[in-house]
Amino acid sequence: MDLTVETFREEIELAVKSYEKFIVCLDKTPDECRESLRKLMKKAIDAYAGRGLNLRHGIALDRQVTIIISQTEVDLPLCGIYFNLHSPYRKKPSGNPAGKG
Repeated sequence: MDLTVETFREEIELAVKSYEKFIVCLDKTPDECRESLRKLMKKAIDAYAGRGLNLRHGIALDRQVTIIISQTEVDLPLCGIYFNLHSPYRKKPSGNPAGKG
């Protein structure tokens, strides 16, 4: 099955509706959110398509959103879109923060 961003159009639109209704503290307009979701979805699909033999997920994220594409026992993988206050997948900055020991 060829996966494209359009494969997950419904998931993106549901996420944008949630964004417009509930998310008030992020620095994106709803249109910027939609575009960001489309770009992240493409990255997650690419990561999913290029995953290793024993891996089941493709993940893409920015500061506010994490998208996970997960292998299932059927052709169409699951898609999770998460609005983050914190992401366990985000890399920690290296070195000490300014002014810290």
